[in-house]
Amino acid sequence: MYKLLQPLNTDKIKLKNRLIMPPMATSKPDVYGKVTKELVDYYDEKSKGGYFSAVIIEHSFITPDGRAKIGQLSVADDDTIDGLKLLADVMHVNDTKAIMQINHAGSGAKKEAVKNEVVGPSAIVHPDNDVIPRELTVQEIEEIIKQFASAAARVKKAGFDGVEIHSCHGYLLNQFLSPLSNKRTDEYGGDIYKRIKLHLEVVKAVRASVGDNFPILLRLAASDYIQGGITIEDSKVAAVELEKAGVDILDISGGFCKYTLPEFTSQGFFSDLSQQIKKSVSVPVILTGGVTDVTAAENLLKEGKADLIGVGRAMLKDSLWAKKAIESLI
Repeated sequence: MYKLLQPLNTDKIKLKNRLIMPPMATSKPDVYGKVTKELVDYYDEKSKGGYFSAVIIEHSFITPDGRAKIGQLSVADDDTIDGLKLLADVMHVNDTKAIMQINHAGSGAKKEAVKNEVVGPSAIVHPDNDVIPRELTVQEIEEIIKQFASAAARVKKAGFDGVEIHSCHGYLLNQFLSPLSNKRTDEYGGDIYKRIKLHLEVVKAVRASVGDNFPILLRLAASDYIQGGITIEDSKVAAVELEKAGVDILDISGGFCKYTLPEFTSQGFFSDLSQQIKKSVSVPVILTGGVTDVTAAENLLKEGKADLIGVGRAMLKDSLWAKKAIESLI
């Protein structure tokens, strides 16, 4: 049997195959971040037929002060729950698990998108922004931890099958993890154990808010691919600590605020990272990055690069990609 077609069952989630649709921002929510018919129709189209075992919904902001840009999805208050439920329901109708990604943009937030000031772990300009962020106080960090927990509780209440915490692509948790953006001298800055402290506290708070049996995923930037940034050695330490803290699945990516780099030409271009993380932990690992061919997806699984394969941009181009891929193996 093809590895891609094999189920993956943990004590918290049952996945019918190894194919995942990763989170990709659509800009289809309204200006307040609420779910629109256009957004529901989009996810209906992408999940139709149930060829993915799970779809991870695009990053949603946990607070108006953490919104990346206008048009981002919101999970910042209870008024969002009914709309989010429409997204979960349409995927369940399509026999697909629904997972919601939650996020705080930190210094990556556009000035016009946030309610107050742009903030970050340190007063360092984000490479994809032109605003000097204000350094967060410890009290504000504690409030953000609570906001992650509240957002996760809304995700569960809306009927989703899991929640994914975003620590990638130059957003707030990635900023705390990376020495490029975290120059703090308190308990949240310094060596890898201090830079991962916020992550562990967020995971603990989210677990308390959703209970013991609700799956928690975390998308981890396993390398910044920039001198002085996160290294794979950092990330192996982080992955072990995150598993201990209660993360059920690690979703591996990289590149500080860049999803691809010019030198990335192979399918599964983060596979060296995901393989090393997979060797360091016992929880399942998702690999996403440039996979456009079903044979490549199958080979990456067989080679032990990951346990699950995310296919995003190929699905953006062709909503029937997953259908064609799965049917080619049957």
